[in-house]
Amino acid sequence: MINRCAETVYRVYRYLETGASIADYQDHYMRNKQRCGRKRTQLSLAELTYINDKIAQGWTPDTIIGRAERPISCNLRTLYRMFERGQFGFDVRSLPMRGKRHPNGYVERRGKAGQLGRSIHERAKDFPHYATEFGHLEADTVQGKKHQGTVMTLTERQSKVEIVLNVHEKTADAINQHLSQWLRKFPRHFFKSITFDNGKEFAGWREIANQFDLHTYFAEVGAPNQRGL
Repeated sequence: MINRCAETVYRVYRYLETGASIADYQDHYMRNKQRCGRKRTQLSLAELTYINDKIAQGWTPDTIIGRAERPISCNLRTLYRMFERGQFGFDVRSLPMRGKRHPNGYVERRGKAGQLGRSIHERAKDFPHYATEFGHLEADTVQGKKHQGTVMTLTERQSKVEIVLNVHEKTADAINQHLSQWLRKFPRHFFKSITFDNGKEFAGWREIANQFDLHTYFAEVGAPNQRGL
């Protein structure tokens, strides 16, 4: 028994009937095999230039991918693989997080991740013109080197104005305290919505939503770049 289906055996037999040798068939098979599988993603020169410029400015790959101002024709995992293969001419360890989100030995102590609130896909239903009207915020947090210190960024979609709040710690209590202090400076309903990722530091979103009557939305778990800014 050769553990091959009948069609495979007949295919080899018919090939040999043409006068070719088994070595010829093996060469023919290997040439065809090389054409199998998914081809590597090729980015345009404009995309490569944009990515190189942003990396030089200290941006991380997940910040680059998915921005509304400049769509990139690959996903985050593919971009990281390109870095690892050296397609951009620098070591992945030169990235802000050296190609990984946590240092060796890191243990998550803040509980399991999950979808915290309403999906980002509901935002367009509630606000059909959210991309062009004023009052929709995109929120994120950035930690300092060696996870020391934290700032919260708030970007208004229509104007692209970015506010940076020094929240000191990447915790829900710290986020709520400083975000609440900042929002109190504005008239009620000055801002219409805030979109977060599912970081555990945003777990206290209900308090903010109820206090300021804000619509809140969340990118899908593992896809923070869906926010687009």
